[in-house]
Amino acid sequence: MINERHTVTRASPLSADGLWIPEGPGKWSRPLRFLKDGRGWVELMRLDPGTKLGLHRHTGEVHAFNLEGQRRLCTGEIVEPGDYVHESTGNVDWWEAVGDKALVVMVVVMGTVEYLGHNGEVKLRITAADRLDDYQRYCSEAGIEPQDLLER
Repeated sequence: MINERHTVTRASPLSADGLWIPEGPGKWSRPLRFLKDGRGWVELMRLDPGTKLGLHRHTGEVHAFNLEGQRRLCTGEIVEPGDYVHESTGNVDWWEAVGDKALVVMVVVMGTVEYLGHNGEVKLRITAADRLDDYQRYCSEAGIEPQDLLER
């Protein structure tokens, strides 16, 4: 029996002229899917070289696949195009885009992301609902019809 429960998210260039939601200096995202029951989200993340993601913790697993550019993990490892990184639940790290080309990475984020202060305090918590709100607000402000990216 064929089960026709799939969704296609239409392509947009990975370059800077594609659909990218600004998230701060040198950082953008493109949502691909918001998982059912707020479990997490799937997105493309784009960072200019030199842009750093501050210290953060994941309350669920993260799967990341580098499409373009490079990033340096806090351990010093360089992640190249085609490399895959798995982060276990509770992982605390930081990383940055390096090299001379923009970084584009596909990430599956389960749970929430908690950005941490120097004493370990949670300074910012990002949930799937927050990411969905960001997407809907961006589309509304840009006059773009949002795609149905909700998992059913």
